[in-house]
Amino acid sequence: MKYIVANWKCNPENGIEAKKILLGYKKGIKKSSKVAVAVCPPACYLETAKEILKSAAGLGGQDCHWRNSGAFTGEISPTQLKAAGCGYVIVGHSERRHIFGETDETVNKKVKAALAAGLAPIFCCGETREQRIDGKITDVVEAQIKEGLKGVDLNTAPVMIAYEPVWAIGTGQACGPEEAKVVRQFIVNITNEKIPLLYGGSVNSKNAASYIKDAGYSGLLVGGASLDPKEFCAIVASAKI
Repeated sequence: MKYIVANWKCNPENGIEAKKILLGYKKGIKKSSKVAVAVCPPACYLETAKEILKSAAGLGGQDCHWRNSGAFTGEISPTQLKAAGCGYVIVGHSERRHIFGETDETVNKKVKAALAAGLAPIFCCGETREQRIDGKITDVVEAQIKEGLKGVDLNTAPVMIAYEPVWAIGTGQACGPEEAKVVRQFIVNITNEKIPLLYGGSVNSKNAASYIKDAGYSGLLVGGASLDPKEFCAIVASAKI
């Protein structure tokens, strides 16, 4: 099974535009037993996404708290996402780490809370440009995985790992398939071959297939390109090859 996940981030600005994107998805995504599609819009659009997409794609949250309820203004809990129809949740995205100060410890709490709520965490890891230049790619990725997934049985838990080099996200400078393949194999070596590994970082319809066919990834975490229905549907189609 291949997995294509759309991460809308803090987009679009209103429900009218969100509906246009979703209707484009519904028109262009062809159901397949080989590819599972998940859409992670802002929480305010989850209900609309559920109504429009129905069985065409699964739903996911972009983040969650590690508690199911409480005095945490502005947060959304794993159980709330589950109740809204989500099956997935992105955890530890680099924007959460670098902009909002998330640590491996908080990411670990979120992963465990998501699993307890019946969600499949999409665990993100990846190095900055400076860390890449310093030759610390595997050191960074290993530390994030070991600390962020501490105490999680990776042989049984429905966790996905998304390798997203920070320097490639939203820059148009995607990591080359050969380099991405090396990191994928490293992650397999420190985890296991059963875990679905996704690539993310300036993915588009022109390079999508190479990360699956050449680099060996199980799927893709798509950011900016997911806001263009035709582009995203083309990426989904490329995963079926």
